[in-house]
Amino acid sequence: QETFAGLFGEDVEQVVATAAFDRFLSDGEEFKVGGVPSRALWTPGHTPACMSYLIGDALFTGDAMFMPDFGTGRCDFPGGDARALYRSSRKIFELPDETRVFVGHDYGGEGREVAWETTVAAEKSDNKHASLSVSEDEFVKFRVERDATLSAPKLLLPSVQVNMRGGALPPADEKGVRYLKIPLDAL
Repeated sequence: QETFAGLFGEDVEQVVATAAFDRFLSDGEEFKVGGVPSRALWTPGHTPACMSYLIGDALFTGDAMFMPDFGTGRCDFPGGDARALYRSSRKIFELPDETRVFVGHDYGGEGREVAWETTVAAEKSDNKHASLSVSEDEFVKFRVERDATLSAPKLLLPSVQVNMRGGALPPADEKGVRYLKIPLDAL
């Protein structure tokens, strides 16, 4: 919210006040989904706000981890940090090997169908960007160099405007019309 509200000419306090977040969770905070014990894990790097959620024996990683043959999320968004993402991968690797890992999205690998589930053990041994055989400096060098070659995702600006509101659309103007803004000179 603090990072992006200004980009869209919005007041951060207004965005915060109207966001549809039910609750903010801290790193390590425990909660339940139904009756299933769960824990929030702060896994920054892709962005500074990235969280993963351990629900029972399943970890939902968002963009911290992808399928092992696809690696990790990029770190060149505002507040992104390759070193932080490497350390987040190590935090994930502290979980039991049999922990199921559900990635935020997948593009399929070379000849592989799109997938969504892997394990901590597979990530530790086979993640092409962050496996245990990759040093922090190697990871940072790779991410910084590769991320510099990537173009912005096509739907980045519209999605950020909805994400910073917890999934809610921007409020309507005085005529009842909602707008997604595209800043022309800011990026």
